[in-house]
Amino acid sequence: MLTASGCVTVHGELEVVPAATKAEAARALKDFTAAYNAADKAYDPALDAGRVTGALGDINQAGLKSRSVTSPGGNPNHRPLELTDASFTIPKKAGWPRWFLANTDSNRDTDQGPGDDRWLLVFVRNSARQLWEVAYLTILAPSAVPVFKTDGAGWAEPVAPDSAALAVAPKDLSEEYASYLRTGRPAHFAAGPHTSVWRAERQSVARRPGLSTQYVDQALDTGDHAPLGLMTEDGGAFVFFAIRFYDRQTAAQGYRPKVSPDVKALMTGEVRNTLTKEWVASQSARVKPAGATSDQVTVLARLQGVTSATGS
Repeated sequence: MLTASGCVTVHGELEVVPAATKAEAARALKDFTAAYNAADKAYDPALDAGRVTGALGDINQAGLKSRSVTSPGGNPNHRPLELTDASFTIPKKAGWPRWFLANTDSNRDTDQGPGDDRWLLVFVRNSARQLWEVAYLTILAPSAVPVFKTDGAGWAEPVAPDSAALAVAPKDLSEEYASYLRTGRPAHFAAGPHTSVWRAERQSVARRPGLSTQYVDQALDTGDHAPLGLMTEDGGAFVFFAIRFYDRQTAAQGYRPKVSPDVKALMTGEVRNTLTKEWVASQSARVKPAGATSDQVTVLARLQGVTSATGS
């Protein structure tokens, strides 16, 4: 139909509506958990391929592919994942993609109790015909989960990729984080385990007797790898984003880099003196409001996995 503004609305794509109902979100979480458990038990990536996407999909599918080679009979230590005590943060928005955040308790913590880490899963889909798929997973202490900005009905506010309300626009996070890892610039990333400490760890292993390691970091921010963020009550935002990086190990003459069975299962070529691993990493970050003069971005968590490897 033709709206008053002259925009054509087809099946509500231009209408600002909740991305999902609470019942739809709960069903999506249940369906994801069932598919994840089936895939983990059989070590068969096809069993949850329709329920994961983006950065988590890359990591999950590569991990299952690897373990299907190293343990072709399935997972002898399978323990079903249980995601309970779920709450859902659902933004109102127009158009696609639509997405929401599930905040859950997991039975994978070593300490079970009220202080358990929370598993935060970002579900996304690009049309009404698609299944809900999990693009990002982050694991945080309860105290690290922010309070989200909501309206009177409890719906959350998504962050525009180019938002000028934030110190750093979400669309720039992937490229700027990759640049920071390469060069230490821009300097608006707060010090911590996923920033300054990670850079120092890389530098410490870059040159060892008989082995050198080089890193290449790249933005990963299109399609289902695009950043997704929610406004928080303090005027900032909580943002999920991804990068791709490579580490290239080169051994001295007469030596070879060590290759673990999990990596070998994903490898092409033969390691003579060089091993290159491709990784995907997803991060969650607190971004301060525009005008903040320091520590504009705090990277809270990082989930990463090898997605391929090449020997030469």
